[in-house]
Amino acid sequence: MKFMAIIPARYASTRFPAKPLAMLGGKPIIQRVYERVAQVFPNLCVATDDARIEAVVKHFGGVAVMTSTTHRSGTDRCYEAFCKMGGDADIVVNVQGDEPFIAPSQLKAVAACFDDPSTQIATLVKPFGPDATIEQIENPNSPKVVVSNDGYALYFSRSVIPYLRGIDRASWPSAHTYLKHIGLYAYRADVLEHITHMPQGILEQCESLEQLRWLQAGLRIKVGTTDVETIGIDTPQDLERAEAFLKTQK
Repeated sequence: MKFMAIIPARYASTRFPAKPLAMLGGKPIIQRVYERVAQVFPNLCVATDDARIEAVVKHFGGVAVMTSTTHRSGTDRCYEAFCKMGGDADIVVNVQGDEPFIAPSQLKAVAACFDDPSTQIATLVKPFGPDATIEQIENPNSPKVVVSNDGYALYFSRSVIPYLRGIDRASWPSAHTYLKHIGLYAYRADVLEHITHMPQGILEQCESLEQLRWLQAGLRIKVGTTDVETIGIDTPQDLERAEAFLKTQK
């Protein structure tokens, strides 16, 4: 199978404008993401809507593709970039542009999901550790997943799933292994084209989780597992934490 990795990167952001160009340890965030992804997928590009991001990517020797400013999601941006890159891949991997610490093992894990020929879409989860608090699990910004016996997603939710009936809520973290969704996706090329033409479903509208559109439409999402904790950057405060984390890695 031929893989192509695409990193969607917008300039505009309500919580952190120009985030892809923010410096982390002397390099733009987008460069750190690109260099990580290139370790596993040499066929890759940044899909952006801004000439400033395009210029920075080309300056450090990366490949950038200009895409529309009107896309509703990173998935739609990925598909446009995939087409502009020639559409010559079996699997498209969508890596968020604000994950400078994404691990090669995570990228390999999502790719390995396609060893199962039934996989249409793949993503990752990370189990909440035994020391997690109920407050961490309840955080609506960390979507949870429940998975079938054969490793396919049954549902994603910002609520805590499953509900443990008859057990004190404070004991839930030790009574069950909850799964946190990691926002890394990969799609078969024909499936990527298909989902970009889907209308929003009611479940997606309720939870504001794009993957529920795909589940509601009957697509199968294979779930890989990682034990690596990364730091996504959504705000300037996250960037400060990332700087501190980077120093510990050095």
